[in-house]
Amino acid sequence: MPGDNPLDAGRAVSGGHRDSNSNAPATAGWRQRRLTRPFGRLLLAATSLTALALVDPALAQHIPQRGIAGLPMGTFEVIQMAVFLGVMGAALLSAVALIRERARTSAENVELRAHIADLNATLQRSDALLNLRDQRIVVWANDNQKPELVGALPAEAAAPEDRAAFLAFGRWLAPRSAAALDRAVAGLREKGAQFDLMVETHSATPLEVQGRKTPSHTLLRFVSLSQTQREHAQLKLENQRLAVDYDNMVGLADALKMPFWLRSADGRLRWVNRAYAEAVEAATPEAVLREGKEFLGSAARETIARQHAAHPVFEQTLSTVISGDRRKFTVTDFASTEGAAGIAVDASGIEAIREEYERLVRSHADTLDQLTTPVAIFDEQQKLRFFNQAFQKLWDLDAGFLDSAPDNALLLDRLRSEGKLAEQPEWRRWKENLLEAYRAVESQEHWWHLPDGRTLRVIANPQPKGGVTWVFENVTERINLESRYNAAVRVQGETLDNLTEGVAVFGPDGRIRLSNPAFVSLWGLPSDLVQGNMHISAIRTQCDTQAKDSPWANFVAAVTGFDEERRDGRGQTELNNGTVLRYAVIHLPNGQVMITFVDVTDSVNVERALKDKNEALQRADQLKNDFVQHVSYELRSPLTNIIGFTELLALPATGPLAPRQREYLEHIGSSSAVLLTVVNDILDLATVDAGIMELEVGEVRVDQTIAAAAELVSDRMDEHGIRLTIDTGQAPQSFHGDETRIRQILYNLLSNAANYAPEASTVSLACRQVGQGVEFAVHDDGPGMPPEILDTVFRRFEPRVNGGRRRGAGLGLSIVKSFVELHGGSVRIETGQDRGTTVICLFPNVPTGVRQAAE
Repeated sequence: MPGDNPLDAGRAVSGGHRDSNSNAPATAGWRQRRLTRPFGRLLLAATSLTALALVDPALAQHIPQRGIAGLPMGTFEVIQMAVFLGVMGAALLSAVALIRERARTSAENVELRAHIADLNATLQRSDALLNLRDQRIVVWANDNQKPELVGALPAEAAAPEDRAAFLAFGRWLAPRSAAALDRAVAGLREKGAQFDLMVETHSATPLEVQGRKTPSHTLLRFVSLSQTQREHAQLKLENQRLAVDYDNMVGLADALKMPFWLRSADGRLRWVNRAYAEAVEAATPEAVLREGKEFLGSAARETIARQHAAHPVFEQTLSTVISGDRRKFTVTDFASTEGAAGIAVDASGIEAIREEYERLVRSHADTLDQLTTPVAIFDEQQKLRFFNQAFQKLWDLDAGFLDSAPDNALLLDRLRSEGKLAEQPEWRRWKENLLEAYRAVESQEHWWHLPDGRTLRVIANPQPKGGVTWVFENVTERINLESRYNAAVRVQGETLDNLTEGVAVFGPDGRIRLSNPAFVSLWGLPSDLVQGNMHISAIRTQCDTQAKDSPWANFVAAVTGFDEERRDGRGQTELNNGTVLRYAVIHLPNGQVMITFVDVTDSVNVERALKDKNEALQRADQLKNDFVQHVSYELRSPLTNIIGFTELLALPATGPLAPRQREYLEHIGSSSAVLLTVVNDILDLATVDAGIMELEVGEVRVDQTIAAAAELVSDRMDEHGIRLTIDTGQAPQSFHGDETRIRQILYNLLSNAANYAPEASTVSLACRQVGQGVEFAVHDDGPGMPPEILDTVFRRFEPRVNGGRRRGAGLGLSIVKSFVELHGGSVRIETGQDRGTTVICLFPNVPTGVRQAAE
């Protein structure tokens, strides 16, 4: 009702004031205008005439020259008339205005008294309305003054009387109502957004709140409700809460990064969130609704529709294409008779993580299965869930039993029954103590000594989600190695202490780590100097005074220097007391350096004596070679003369000779020839020793070379009735070599065989092609050579009688060996008692020592 609303009352009051001001003043003004209108016109005409006459006197001539009585008048008279009329009009107007002001003042007084009476009545009605017990009004002036409170609420509203406490809506209104009212008041004062709101106090009392804004005031009205209105208010409050919840749900759904949609009963999209629009590549959700873009494919939507026919809730993982990539989503869709709602959660990352986890588990299982360390994993129920091959091999259990997931206690009992665990004095307590690992937080470690002599280090590692991982480390070998290592260290210490060789080991920091008594004794060091990790520089200071040319500067560089200086080395130094030490610097793998010292004084003295003797022998051998060369060259000239004169005397032209003279002449010729051969052999050997002999390599025809050598010894063989047999059936027609030297080799071999062959025996010469080259073999049926002679048979100037007919210079076989080796071949002798001697010379297919002399 308008009378109940103070806002309506204000409007009524202001309207009445306007009406009272608009009736009486309008009538009085009409009357005043009616009375003063003729006088105004007269005054206006007089004023106009006067102005024309003053401005342009010529215009006055056109004015009728008549007076008031109709008499003619001049310009001056006209002006006088006009001035007179003006003064009279002004006086008349002043009188009229005075009369009008007095009349208006009297009317206004009457009207003001009536208006004041109306305002008093209106104010009384407004006060009566504002002070009702079922409402409270808050008024804010626009000049930012403090608000005023008017009226009061019923006691059941529990509204505080204090202004500050009342405006703190959260103190007496329900939280949701207080928050909604704060938002509405802020919108009213800042933006002028009027509102009608239902709120609820802490005592569940509903109130209606109205917010209005005028040009000068902001009003907030709280109105209590009747019982009937309260029922409607509860429904309205519930609707408000539902509306707020709906807005919150819509806002939440729109903020989700998961596609969300609502469908109508006919299956069409009714609302989608921004994530849905982004998934289907639409600009806005409204564009999705206009274009009807679907997030899921037709097959997926048909699957959802089929399941909704039997069940309202659909939940399944489906795949769809997003931005060109096929991804998996967990779709939940609820359908009712009014429509459907659905949400899709991107499960691609979860699926990828699950697949990665499965791959990781398989990888860990494969890795553990390849380990040599036994591993077994039990779950929180103490059931065996994983074991590797090393675990099965350790306990020698059948795979069927292990695959049946036995619990830990049963596994221990079986190992005990099969004698694979050592007997415990209290088995039950020992097993319970072991199984405490399933209730422990930290890892536990146990040592098991098995009946077969093995020792296991058992580690029980509790898992975060329950269960225990058991690791069985076989430390038997490690314990044995530690024992052997400790024994080796003791043996090493005893060995070093008893060595005559001095040993010192320095660490990377240059401090001594190990030394033996021999090191202290050889260098004459104080025993306390090598104790307590003494630095090498301190030891060097002491040792530099003991040696003539101390190597300790190199030792310091090898121990503490840079990488290019840290290298192994060997050398020798002599102490001031005459002791000679041979040292070796050896870098060990662990970064340490070992220096060893050996007393080689005796060896050095012997070595020096041997060197002196060797130098003397070398000088004597050089003198011998010089003597032989000199004598050989000096003998060749007279021998050549003797041979020449002998041949000259044997010619018939020289004159007849007596038989005895001819016999003597033949002996002179043969002896001279033998002597020339010896001299030539000596020269050849000297050439070979000097390394200046060169082979004239060419094609050597085997038949011709053998025939030439046989012809040279034919006389000697015929003299003793020795027959020569030649076998060239397996020989090549030719090979490469120095024909002269090969012929000389065959001659020496045949001469040696003729010298030792018995009378009327046979000497054989065979040549054949073998894999390594061409082989010549000369055999005689002589007495052979004992084994002790074979080592000296190729030595020079060592003639051997041994049943031979003629004692020579002992150069034949030496020359044979030198020339054969000069070709790159080899010589060997096969001999024995009562079976003769065979000398075999092997020539390679291609000579290798053409430019080098044989040793």
